[in-house]
Amino acid sequence: MTPIGIMSAMHEELAAVLQALPDEQRVQVAGRDFWQGHWHGRPVVAVLSRIGKVAAATTATALIERFGVGQIVFTGVAGGLGSGVKVGDVVLARSLVQHDMDASPLFPRHEVPLYGRSRFDTDPGLSDALQRASQEVLVDVAPHVGFEAIAEFGLQSPRLHEGLIASGDRFVSTTAECRSLQQTLPEALAVEMEGAAVAQVCADYGVPFAALRTISDRADDDAHADFSRFIRQVASRYSVAMLSQWLKTP
Repeated sequence: MTPIGIMSAMHEELAAVLQALPDEQRVQVAGRDFWQGHWHGRPVVAVLSRIGKVAAATTATALIERFGVGQIVFTGVAGGLGSGVKVGDVVLARSLVQHDMDASPLFPRHEVPLYGRSRFDTDPGLSDALQRASQEVLVDVAPHVGFEAIAEFGLQSPRLHEGLIASGDRFVSTTAECRSLQQTLPEALAVEMEGAAVAQVCADYGVPFAALRTISDRADDDAHADFSRFIRQVASRYSVAMLSQWLKTP
């Protein structure tokens, strides 16, 4: 059975994933620890991508070239951009764009040179399966995160959003930056630092890709909160529950 690649950018989230792999074995490649194991009987390779587009692209390439994964899923946190996208919601990428790609005037802004496009779509079938799994988890998050986290982070009826995610090599954390992105990419639901690079690598190799992002902040002046705590108590638990629901579904 072809293994599934699971990528996370933060240590806290990868740790939660590894707890679901009872037989994980570490293999070191390109300065990274790749953990091979099984989840609901399905072969999985889990890895910390590190932060940023180059690190994520390197990791995705190693997953494909060295471990022969047949599909890649990226889980992590993101800042909310779209109207109605609030903390505790989840965004499922249907396409991704590099918001800091600008080779103008040689190419249109955001277009990746020599590709003739700015957006890279995720795999429809894989994304649909994750959409169903995510919806099932979000019906009632209390069993996964607990009532204390619900109260602390104000997780009221979290929703799943689907659409465009923007990636770039900077942490968007001011209202001015947030508004600028909303103006230049009005369709973008969330912003993060890795997904579009992985999507481009997967497009090059013809490997199905999907991305799930839990909203940790609104990418504005209030985005300086301790999101490591949010990852531990909310995002990592969301991810494990959603991935588990997906992997155990025939």
